[in-house]
Amino acid sequence: MDIQIIPLTAPKEKYKDEDKLAFGRQYSDRMLIMEYDSGKGWHSARIQPYGPLSLDPAAMVFHYSQEIFEGMKVFRRADGTLSMFRPADNITRFNRSAERMCMPKVDEKFFLDAILKLIRMEADWVPHSEGTSLYIRPTMIATEPMLGVRPANQYLCYVILSPVGPYYKGGIAPVKIWISDFYVRATEGGTGEAKTGGNYAASLYAAKEAAEKGYDQVLWLDAKEKRFVEEVGSMNMLFLYDGKIVTSPLHGTVLDGITRRSALTLLKEMGYEVEERALSVDEIIEGANNGRLQEAFGTGTAVVISPVGSFCYKDTCVQLGDGQPGKLTMELYHKLTAIQYGKEPDNHNWVTLL
Repeated sequence: MDIQIIPLTAPKEKYKDEDKLAFGRQYSDRMLIMEYDSGKGWHSARIQPYGPLSLDPAAMVFHYSQEIFEGMKVFRRADGTLSMFRPADNITRFNRSAERMCMPKVDEKFFLDAILKLIRMEADWVPHSEGTSLYIRPTMIATEPMLGVRPANQYLCYVILSPVGPYYKGGIAPVKIWISDFYVRATEGGTGEAKTGGNYAASLYAAKEAAEKGYDQVLWLDAKEKRFVEEVGSMNMLFLYDGKIVTSPLHGTVLDGITRRSALTLLKEMGYEVEERALSVDEIIEGANNGRLQEAFGTGTAVVISPVGSFCYKDTCVQLGDGQPGKLTMELYHKLTAIQYGKEPDNHNWVTLL
């Protein structure tokens, strides 16, 4: 499939102050689009000016939530070259999400090449300042106009780009996490491991309630016993417990995070034993009180590594250490970002240079 290039007629006014870049508020000049029809496959791939989509009010995405997405970043290095971090892994996960949501898979090589072509055309939108990046959002939606519960026969896949500033503008700050004892995000057999909008919609009410109480994030427990921790809405969770790294296993309710994978690889190389097991909420509370739980941090594309300062569960709140980012947390953050920005060698072939 060839990619048509539709000329840009009116370039946007680019951001003027990189220090004021917010997350997901501004978008580049162009977007990648391709369409799918049952019996025909993917077709009409094109890079066109960024703009609104025209959808029928009966488009099935609006009624039955067939939708998936991904998140990646482009980094500008000190020498001006551009790089991406494990983009092929994101596209493979995109296809796993598509399969779970009964949506057509993309040709992974073609899709990656098309995204790289788009980025090269939009290279001027990649910020220069420390900690900034160009966020990439591939998305697929069901577009067939049909009121009936079944997989759609028509889809639209598109990619948009957004220049973003550092997640923590004032420096890395520990987050305060509320552990929900009532709401659940995902159940075994559900769509928890797919990166689909419905999972995030299900988390909004609890997140709103947590924010009103002064918390930054919600940590979800398993749906069956409401006892074992799984993940935060936008991050996988890792714990330094008894000198080991403990994290929830991937059993269908937890997103297989690319940053999580990378962090676990680096942690093993740093000499830490990793246990993928169910950590109970009681272990968190008791561990914070007796010192067995030394550090906790989240991993994700947007935050990279996010330190946790405290946990609150029901009427009990516990602080980790002195409430500041832990030594290991910061070491891992600097090690991972150094690879992404080309300050340390990439020994795992994670980086794609543009």
